[in-house]
Amino acid sequence: MIYWKKLSQEERKNRIERALAENVNFSKDASLGYPASKLDGKVFYDDAPFLQDAPTLKTYVANPNHIGCHTLGTSEKAFKGTQEMEREVLNVIAVDIFKAEPDSFDGYISPGGTEANIQAMWMYRNFFMHQKGAKLDEIAILASEDTHYSIPKGANVLMLDWLKIPVSFEKREIDKKALENEIIKAKQNGKKYFIAIANMGTTMFGSVDNPEDYTSILEKLNAEYKLHIDGAYGGFVYPFSNQKSTINFSNPKISSITIDAHKMLQSPYGTGVFICRKGLIENVLTKEAEYIEGMDLTLCGSRSGANAVAVWMILFTYGPFGWFEKVSVLQMRTQFLCHELDELNIKYFREPFMNIVTIHSEYIPEEIAVKFDLVPEQHNKNNKWYKVVLMDHVEVQHLTSFINELKATINA
Repeated sequence: MIYWKKLSQEERKNRIERALAENVNFSKDASLGYPASKLDGKVFYDDAPFLQDAPTLKTYVANPNHIGCHTLGTSEKAFKGTQEMEREVLNVIAVDIFKAEPDSFDGYISPGGTEANIQAMWMYRNFFMHQKGAKLDEIAILASEDTHYSIPKGANVLMLDWLKIPVSFEKREIDKKALENEIIKAKQNGKKYFIAIANMGTTMFGSVDNPEDYTSILEKLNAEYKLHIDGAYGGFVYPFSNQKSTINFSNPKISSITIDAHKMLQSPYGTGVFICRKGLIENVLTKEAEYIEGMDLTLCGSRSGANAVAVWMILFTYGPFGWFEKVSVLQMRTQFLCHELDELNIKYFREPFMNIVTIHSEYIPEEIAVKFDLVPEQHNKNNKWYKVVLMDHVEVQHLTSFINELKATINA
């Protein structure tokens, strides 16, 4: 690890205080040109004594604006202190977790994973149009049927076709023959450029796509492509539970990755992370934002610096070894549940390195699903799966109660 370490409570507090001191203080400084981003002091008690011992909450009251992309060029100097903390977060995630070389990436903390995924698709659409002279109807998105709904949403916004690739029912693996046929058909219909999106932990199943399923077939068919990894849920799990994984920037065919910090990391909503290789994000520069110091390279424009500080706080509270230990405990709880289901001959899907277990709905009576807040794949009578997410709040005693209820229904 180059950047990631565990810091004491005092060290974390001092680092945030130092960052806030480097930002503009709208309560004390003569700052005439900036619209005050701090929360209204008449409504939100910004002198509350408890804030002195709650630096993250103090940052939310200060509400720094992190407009722009702080890994490229200059940025608004009024918020330089917390912008540097955002860069520290991105270094940990890009370099220490996802194996990028230092200074080889751009990125930002987005207002959620949906935007981060659309940012990737927007960037690649513009790359193909600006750098390759592509027409809009020559570009297509490739993603599996288990892909998060942000992908069809982004396809709709960007006016791109989404080619939905089927997966096997039990193993949730991409149907490679269907993928090849879709690409062949798309090329026959005039598609020349492809944005491939591989999942690192799908929302419903926690399934992990093999990126090579896409790249090998695209290269076999001489199709131009860019490969994006949607690690919204799995980004803070899979690299730790599967330390031999190459779904990271050590794979030269992967150009961008998104992760949600408000899922496994449990940061405030909405906190997504977007990271891409150098030389790509410039394709979404909004040149018209001339009053902004630096370049507006993000979909959202103004965004909360407090969310970046919250992610920093979590990462540097745990440190790499503390986070690995947390993931390991959740893996053991997941294995416990799977063992109990095996004993009952209940069918389920579980990606071996993830902490999601998705059970065939035929084994789950509706009253048990309601009692334990299981999430259905579909909220209708055709539902075939129920999901259990093994996070900190799901303890072994909860799992034992769930299993005992299932046993009772089987015996009955």
